[in-house]
Amino acid sequence: MKFEVTSDVRVPMRDGTTLSTSIWRPDTDEPVPALLMRTPYGKEMLGALGASSPNFFKLLRHGYAVVFQDCRGTFDSAGVFEPHAADRDDGADTVSWLAEQHWCSGSVGMWGPSYLGMVQWRAAASATPALKAIAPGVGSADLYRAPWHSPGGALSLDCSLGWATMMSLNEALRARDQGADVAEDLPELMARLADRRLLNEVTPVADQPLIAKYLPWMVDVAIGHPDRDEYWQELAAVDQAPSITTPALHIGGWYDLFIGETLHAYNEMKARAGSAEARQGQRLIIGPWSHNPTGFLGYYPDRSFGAAASMDAAMLTEPQIAFFDRWLKGQEDALDGRAPVRLFVMGIDRWRDEPDWPLPGTRYKPYYLDGDGPANTAAGSGRLSAGEPTGEFTDTYLYDPRRPVPSLGGTMMNMGGYDGAADQRPVHGRDDVLVFVTDVLDEPVEVTGPVSATLFVSSSVVDTDFTAKLVDVHPDGRAIILCAGIQRMRYRNSLSTPEPMTPGEVYEIEIDLIATADVFLPGHRIMVEISSSNFPRYDRNSNTGGVIAREHLADMATAVNHLHRGAEYPSRVVLPVVRR
Repeated sequence: MKFEVTSDVRVPMRDGTTLSTSIWRPDTDEPVPALLMRTPYGKEMLGALGASSPNFFKLLRHGYAVVFQDCRGTFDSAGVFEPHAADRDDGADTVSWLAEQHWCSGSVGMWGPSYLGMVQWRAAASATPALKAIAPGVGSADLYRAPWHSPGGALSLDCSLGWATMMSLNEALRARDQGADVAEDLPELMARLADRRLLNEVTPVADQPLIAKYLPWMVDVAIGHPDRDEYWQELAAVDQAPSITTPALHIGGWYDLFIGETLHAYNEMKARAGSAEARQGQRLIIGPWSHNPTGFLGYYPDRSFGAAASMDAAMLTEPQIAFFDRWLKGQEDALDGRAPVRLFVMGIDRWRDEPDWPLPGTRYKPYYLDGDGPANTAAGSGRLSAGEPTGEFTDTYLYDPRRPVPSLGGTMMNMGGYDGAADQRPVHGRDDVLVFVTDVLDEPVEVTGPVSATLFVSSSVVDTDFTAKLVDVHPDGRAIILCAGIQRMRYRNSLSTPEPMTPGEVYEIEIDLIATADVFLPGHRIMVEISSSNFPRYDRNSNTGGVIAREHLADMATAVNHLHRGAEYPSRVVLPVVRR
């Protein structure tokens, strides 16, 4: 098959800025639909698209024009790069421009992972008529909740600083090419990417002079707006669901830092999107993947999910082509035989088709934090029980921001390293980690769906954090993380309106552990960990009630934190138990 490539087409935006765009299209006289990918990472970096992206040569052979565009202020595009600020209008203008080209049928779709998925939601919120479908991979329609902060209000520290440093390096190279002297900055930026401690252990967190120089948005806005205020609300496409009429194919990973917002967007668009086609046209695929290329295989040093687990084995090109055929070409039978939801279920390590998310027939079963003595460390007396507790107990531990509990895998964005399904045993000897575990299971228990923890807590300070993890303990002792969450206490009632605690007062809180799909097999045990830090996945709470990002480590306070459990205070984790 022949195709034509036109490089560096200058597509005009409404303010006169031109964005560099490359157009690959089949050599045909017939107009074809266009599939647009907008990226801040360089439109010529085709080898770095991510395995969740479709094979774009197959898209061409299937009769689509494939369009790559540098976002405003990046690589060959004019303007200044301010993350997210122009993505709504620039996406809408580009879609409209493409639809008007003589070679285009008038139908445009968008695709791509991570930031490339976020720009799709911004464009969809513009309600541009020519945008017929989107396929956001590992992305977010609520930029506060992911990637920059979290559903519980903590800053997503490692992701924010790591990504900002990578983008600052790109900006420095761009400045060098324009004649600026950046000789001292380049090695410093590269050193910080190579050794993340040079970023994550800095206090105050906002004291990042190179990031402030090249990407001031990260310091002034992302870190500078710790509340989910009007700025974040305006960026949240999920809040504008009634104006979105675009069907979406959501692709995510159980260990991806966007997994919560992938699932959230699927449910919100199904319920509130602005057209019947959009509500009924949502599709979902979730594998055992993390956000890093090392996790695309579904293999991690502490846990492998088998040959069928990789993104390549999932053959993600085919469902995306079928999805675009349905909505861009009008082929009403294109999705026949394809379930709306396709999930990889860990434990049994198999793909499974489902009619919806959460799964119909899910039973939300409480498992109570129990035990007749302190639950500090894995050697403590903590038990996880399906029966309601009868006694009362208060676990106490010190949370010192100077020695936070280290992050072990999970939904990290550990560029160049492993994240995902990691063994948690290295933290089980810490006295600031409470461990609750069931007896050995004699029959399988499938937990597939949203996971939450309801805790009764108190503290000696006016603000602190509480964390929770769900863990699958294998017969050989490996304690593999499944999902986790954090709640910053100032945001216990509202992400937009912080409230201090009253020291000593008991509060009932709910921690969103996001979701998982795992079968706890016979011989395994279900474990829950409770603590007050997960660093550097999240920033450490200073415990002072002040502006955390502006505080030195020496200014931070130690908190005496309490978990109350028993009949009066039924602290528990709620698991979505299903039978298949």
